[in-house]
Amino acid sequence: MTRTRPNEASSNRNLRRLFVLRNLLVSGALLALFGVHFLTSTQLPLTPLLAIIAALALLNVWTWYRARSAPAISNREFFLQLSIDVLALGGVLYLTGGAGNPFAWFFLIPLIITATVLSPTETWLMAALTICCYTALLFFFLPLGDTAHLHHNDNFTQHVFGMWFGFVLSAVLIAWFVVGMANTLKRRDHLLAAAREQSLRDERLVSLGTLATGAAHELGTPLGTMAVLIRELELTSTDGATGNKLRILREQVDRCKQALSIISASAGEARAESGGPVPVEEFLNQVIAAWKRQHIHSDLTSRFHAGTDTARILNEYTLHQALINLLNNAADASAEAIVMEAQWDDATLTVRILDRGPGLHPGAASQLAQHKTSDKEYGMGLGLFLTHATLQRLGGNIVLSTREGGGTCTTLTLPLMQFASRHA
Repeated sequence: MTRTRPNEASSNRNLRRLFVLRNLLVSGALLALFGVHFLTSTQLPLTPLLAIIAALALLNVWTWYRARSAPAISNREFFLQLSIDVLALGGVLYLTGGAGNPFAWFFLIPLIITATVLSPTETWLMAALTICCYTALLFFFLPLGDTAHLHHNDNFTQHVFGMWFGFVLSAVLIAWFVVGMANTLKRRDHLLAAAREQSLRDERLVSLGTLATGAAHELGTPLGTMAVLIRELELTSTDGATGNKLRILREQVDRCKQALSIISASAGEARAESGGPVPVEEFLNQVIAAWKRQHIHSDLTSRFHAGTDTARILNEYTLHQALINLLNNAADASAEAIVMEAQWDDATLTVRILDRGPGLHPGAASQLAQHKTSDKEYGMGLGLFLTHATLQRLGGNIVLSTREGGGTCTTLTLPLMQFASRHA
């Protein structure tokens, strides 16, 4: 079963409403036409009037068909249908007294509809069209029977001009204020959507933090036992190769214990700092050194372009781990050496991590923006989500793009001055 997107469903519903409104207008026009013809002595040009009404009825049949069968109605098509209604109304008014017809204000109906559901540009175009039609009816029209002499009366002329001026003023005010209010509502909806997204991300982070704290307490005992046994094996081992492997295992266990201790120490708090402001190059070298201890056999080339030596960055553990996660993703994707480029000034740090992996999956960038997890074969896939959340919390951003020659380029930006002001 195919699901209709919200904007498509909305456009079709608007077209159905236009179908109902046009039916009312056609029915009202027929009733007024035959009422005037049979109940008064006024002579009307019935043939052209009925032709215009019949054309509107045929258009409405097409409108119903489009609303029922089309997957989506574009704004251009909706605007075109409203424009046809304006021209048809102009034709009816031309045949029934022009601007002096008391129903000339009907021009406001398509303008109000346009201002409500279409763009500001289309609203102003509709305002211009209705004003032009109304203005033309001041000079070009067929007078109604015995009332023809009224159009030459000064008082009536002033009355018609007043009606025209009131319409023009109303059209401009509608186009100006309704469009402004619609834009305000759109901005409010955008802010509400962003707030809901932020709330969902925060809720997920809190859940992950709760799970991480519980896991830290559960894993503390087995890691301690493993550390004791490894030390005993190191003391009793006489083989140099085995001793070297045991030393690596002990370092990895110590690293796990350190990570768990940080999680445990951060439980119930909103901070995870491990130090104060440090020079940017020193921080990046610490990240690279920590990553190389985990990936002894991986090759990393670093290129730093320092714009200033006075730039400082907060030596925060979560940011430290976020960069390591990005390096891990690049190393897992690429069998070749990865490259880490960095440049900074007093305000901003930009880091680019380049790999020669298979490149971006379709929709990877949009998934990142929606805080989705990664699709790695091994692991829980939370690294990219936590990295993005950490960078957003610190005012940064991350962008994935295709690297020239193949692979992926991961670019992250961090506002250094915000760190200083926020954590001072």
